[in-house]
Amino acid sequence: MKLAGQIKSVSTFKAKAAEMIEDITETGNPVILTVNGEAKVIVQDVRSYEETQETLAFLKVLTAGDKALEEGRVRPAHEAMARVRARLKKKYP
Repeated sequence: MKLAGQIKSVSTFKAKAAEMIEDITETGNPVILTVNGEAKVIVQDVRSYEETQETLAFLKVLTAGDKALEEGRVRPAHEAMARVRARLKKKYP
């Protein structure tokens, strides 16, 4: 995604907020807002933000899994399921 066309001043955003928010929501493209020519914030729609957060959470899980594998903190699935079943039997006899 090219962001060059998505850079706007905060004063432009103030003047055209409703229009710009509608565009952001329709396209899913974020807008970078500048203050005195310096990029300060990114405005994006909620759907895109949630997708980004879900992707980051998934990547964190994958990273943790890779680290566990590297450290040898893994066990075969049948052993893991047996432990889960045993815990459940204790909790819900």
